[in-house]
Amino acid sequence: MRRRPLYVTTGILTAMTAVVTGCGTLGLGEQPADLQIYSARHYDLEGAFGQFTDETGITVEFISGDDAELLERLKAEGDDTPADVFMTVDAGNLWNAARQDELAAISSPALDEAVPEDLRDPQDRWFGLAMRARTLTYNPDNVDPAEFDTQESYAGLADPKWKGRLCMRDATSAYTQSLVASLIDLHGREKALEIVEGWVANDVEIMSNDVLLLESIDAGTCDVGINNHYYLARTLEENPELNVDLFWASQDGAGTHVNISGAGVVDGADNAEDAQRLIEWLATDGQNAFVDANHEFPVNPAVEPEPTIAAFGEFERMPLNAEAYGDLNAEAVDLLAEAGYR
Repeated sequence: MRRRPLYVTTGILTAMTAVVTGCGTLGLGEQPADLQIYSARHYDLEGAFGQFTDETGITVEFISGDDAELLERLKAEGDDTPADVFMTVDAGNLWNAARQDELAAISSPALDEAVPEDLRDPQDRWFGLAMRARTLTYNPDNVDPAEFDTQESYAGLADPKWKGRLCMRDATSAYTQSLVASLIDLHGREKALEIVEGWVANDVEIMSNDVLLLESIDAGTCDVGINNHYYLARTLEENPELNVDLFWASQDGAGTHVNISGAGVVDGADNAEDAQRLIEWLATDGQNAFVDANHEFPVNPAVEPEPTIAAFGEFERMPLNAEAYGDLNAEAVDLLAEAGYR
């Protein structure tokens, strides 16, 4: 049986919160929770985990931090890790954790039914739980959506007609890196480099976060950007007058780029049975509790998206290749640097 230390390592962990029926934050020295979760997903976890505890009686403690930091912590702790579940954002991070043998293969007919095949590990070591689409956003006063290339919308932004009109995220963003990795996977490196060089030639303005990007489009600083859909939904909640519309990318081609939040049972977990039960719940009965507050799309096709994002309309998504997102990440970073994208 592994030890369950209750200390927080300075500089590694950003928060430590427990969800216990009838209780609040777990204090040091109290009985540890049934499940320990290392989570790089920071969106509204308390509500979903609290509902899980209410329905099952299984208490949950989660420690949040950066994806890479938490994975390194898992590796450093080895057999002594207190973690039962590793939860992260970006399919490439899930693939990397599995590749480094930190996640256990599990057998779950419930997850096989709830999670589409390309949104879970072929060896059943991790499962997607929430889906986000990274697509085009634009100012309708300045852009006619008929201007967009419906076959290859991301590549279409390299067209000189968009010069001085583009805003995008920085090269250090996992969103940017996974999008470029998917373009390498889809088109090959030479074509992907040509696309990114086209963005740079169009004097793309680099933004540090998606909210700033949307605000810039609304203000007319730029006309078009690439955003995760849920940032638009959240910003519209706060400002219904926001003058930004969404365009589903590449609907006559490969489809809109998507990524996931997901989780796996830590290899050698003390409480692997309840860890699997939590992941199954999050993909089935708990799907809406997990995704709705952050306006993410459910991975489970039997679960309806919440109304704000349902209003964006249906779309065809690009099949997700987690191995490409992970394995091609370093190449995507190099390509961005070669293209002069910062």
